[in-house]
Amino acid sequence: MINLKHSKSGGFVWLVGAGPGAADLITVRGLRLLQSAEAVVYDDLTNRELLQYCLPTCELHSVGKRAGSHSASQGEINTLLVSLAGAGRKVVRLKGGDPMIFGRAGEEIEALRSAGLPFEIVPGVTAATASSAVAGLPLTHRDHSSAVVFVTGHQCAANTSALDWGALARLRATLCFYMGVRRLPEIARNLRGHGMPASMPLAVISEATLPTQKILIGTLAEAEKLSADLVGQPALVVIGEVVRLSSFAAELSQLHAQAVELK
Repeated sequence: MINLKHSKSGGFVWLVGAGPGAADLITVRGLRLLQSAEAVVYDDLTNRELLQYCLPTCELHSVGKRAGSHSASQGEINTLLVSLAGAGRKVVRLKGGDPMIFGRAGEEIEALRSAGLPFEIVPGVTAATASSAVAGLPLTHRDHSSAVVFVTGHQCAANTSALDWGALARLRATLCFYMGVRRLPEIARNLRGHGMPASMPLAVISEATLPTQKILIGTLAEAEKLSADLVGQPALVVIGEVVRLSSFAAELSQLHAQAVELK
């Protein structure tokens, strides 16, 4: 998406998706923009290796935004973008994953539009597709799931009314909870309380595409343990029958079968 509204300052903002983690998963367009930017405003979850492609004269602005330890409020980020572009800078707003999926890009777009500043959105590889890929599981499968639902884990408190848990539990869909590890026990209780079986498989993928990635496979009944194993780490939770198709799930099944034979 491009908004080429005229700007007297000559400034411009690109909202760029940095991808899920590995530096080489940014798009070619995103990389080229980094190489020519006059200012880069980046989130905590973006790979710092990408900053080496910036010009020596490029202004680098870290705005944090990891859950529980934000270094800048969204309002402050909006003000910074407007200030930089308003001063005539060519600005890259670098966001983890895809800027339009739980990246609060909508609020930044509103601020830029209100200030009369032009911008372009450069998509990136989002966490759900990257995490499913490294876990060897398909998000869709004609025998198991014909739909995918993206949900933010921040709205998954036990008493929330923001989500229709009954609908989520009844869907033959793959459920992808972004930033859902801390809330995983509550997510599992809500889904089970609305009819989803405790045996429903789930995967928790942390730091996908990085050398430090971790992949845990279990069921809704094991949600609390899985959550405890990855506490404090950014991760994606995938719930649905497709998890049974994961190459890691197959390996765990083989190990379990071997352990049973040895008893």
